[in-house]
Amino acid sequence: MSAKKFPPNRPPASAADAAQRLATIVDAAERAAASVIDDAEQQAQSRLDEARERADRVIAERLRELADELDPSGSGERRAVHLKPVEDVPDQPDQNEDGDPLAPRRSGSAGARLLATQMAVSGAGRKEIEARLRSGFEIEDTSEILDAILGPEELDA
Repeated sequence: MSAKKFPPNRPPASAADAAQRLATIVDAAERAAASVIDDAEQQAQSRLDEARERADRVIAERLRELADELDPSGSGERRAVHLKPVEDVPDQPDQNEDGDPLAPRRSGSAGARLLATQMAVSGAGRKEIEARLRSGFEIEDTSEILDAILGPEELDA
């Protein structure tokens, strides 16, 4: 028997066929894997959506229960208002009813204190905060606010 000789550049026909079949199988496996991944992602998203809806329903129900505890709708009467309207405060005199002088009002407003605190937290120095309080709030003596927030200023001896 004589052995079949193949051209040197060409693999045997059966090897080429096997390579083609393997390529087809790998391609089909990759498509199947992509399909499985897509299905899994869709199922996961669906379950997440369902879980969110259930959580929203539970929260809404709990809020209804809490609202009913605070303001039961079963009573036909309207609840009394707990807050009174703000009335204008007349100008306050510098003396009390006995004629004694009132304690001096603290310098600075809540807004000035808040600004000074925010500036201190963000790293601003005492001089910078003082300048901002003087220009923005027209506060002459800023020492009370600055001492309350930053502590007393240390003086060199």
